[in-house]
Amino acid sequence: MLLIRQALMIPVAALLVGFGACVAQAEGPARPEVEAFLEVTGFDVALESIRLSADAAPQMLGMQAEDFGSEWKRLVAEVFDTTLMHDMAIGILDKALTEPLLTHAADFYASDLGQRLVVAENSSHMIEEDGLKSESGSQIIEGLNGIGSPRVAILSRLNNASGSEESALRSIQEVQIRFLMAAAGAGVIELQMDKPVLREAMRAQEEELRTGLRQSALEGAAYTYQAFSDTEMTEYAAALEHPDMKQVYALMNAVQYEIMADRFEAVAARLRMMQPSQDL
Repeated sequence: MLLIRQALMIPVAALLVGFGACVAQAEGPARPEVEAFLEVTGFDVALESIRLSADAAPQMLGMQAEDFGSEWKRLVAEVFDTTLMHDMAIGILDKALTEPLLTHAADFYASDLGQRLVVAENSSHMIEEDGLKSESGSQIIEGLNGIGSPRVAILSRLNNASGSEESALRSIQEVQIRFLMAAAGAGVIELQMDKPVLREAMRAQEEELRTGLRQSALEGAAYTYQAFSDTEMTEYAAALEHPDMKQVYALMNAVQYEIMADRFEAVAARLRMMQPSQDL
């Protein structure tokens, strides 16, 4: 499933209210079906990859993960436990994902092309060094532009269809705000700004962040899908543009980012026992 891992969170509540209306009108899938859906779409691996973003937490506080030594690895293993995050996702999707939407997305990802895409996306999700994808993807894009290939436009269409850019932008802002507020509440930092001022400061950086996210997503797509033909990428983009798939992606992005924000808040609470307070 095409998701942006570096997105640090669109509030899930608003989305789930909308999906809740759908649930009231259509019977939701059984838990085993949701479990199978996570596997066939690769969303289970996307959830697991959330732990790879954990090192961003101390960086937001002006520190490095290495500053905590072996304690940091233990904290990450406990807070970003795969089974815990998996169960959180199942709990939300049980209530918010309707049978027709599940079937639509699962049918595509169960196809030959869909399964090959999932293998490539799962492998890409679990690459710990984002620099590899960025550098390799940048080189691929440079080469494609050099020969006037239409593939760059196809990859841009793919990213636009998934709604990843806007979702990632809101997610980064919300995860950071929730983490910093939680850290301040836990006494880890002394926050000099209240939430509205903090939100406004982040809003002032939106355009720069948006540009960076767009480029990062393009580089990631170029790297992840390099083994696929232009025809296959066009077919994938068309599949993501279907209204049902757009609903599925909006929900899955919201679920992923809600879990990420929740886990970052848990990290903030735990940091109090590991690091003296400092000003921010």
